[in-house]
Amino acid sequence: VQLQASGGGVVQAGGSLRLSCAASGRAFNRLAMAWFRQAPGKEREFVAARSWGGTNIYYTDSVEGRFTISGDMAKNTAYLEMNNLRPEDTAVYYCAAKGMYVHGRWSTADWWGQGTLVTVSS
Repeated sequence: VQLQASGGGVVQAGGSLRLSCAASGRAFNRLAMAWFRQAPGKEREFVAARSWGGTNIYYTDSVEGRFTISGDMAKNTAYLEMNNLRPEDTAVYYCAAKGMYVHGRWSTADWWGQGTLVTVSS
């Protein structure tokens, strides 16, 4: 499975961004998708995960109500809509996938995409 993340950029606090993650090499409906992030000087942390059909979704507390994870099977693409961004959301964001959804905070994944940088200015 290959994952290609995009959509990062620079945004002011309170603004929005949408990240995309294009998957190839396996049918999208066989993948559970997730997003992680790694801020400068910090360890990588889980952000959100979604089962392939979207019936199960889990967010880390700090993004609950501000971020939305979604997917488009026709495009084999997962998204992370980020609203009301804060400076502490600044990080490199990584998309990831597993062959089977795990409800809760993922500690790892089967496949990883490259990161896309999100910078939130105050």
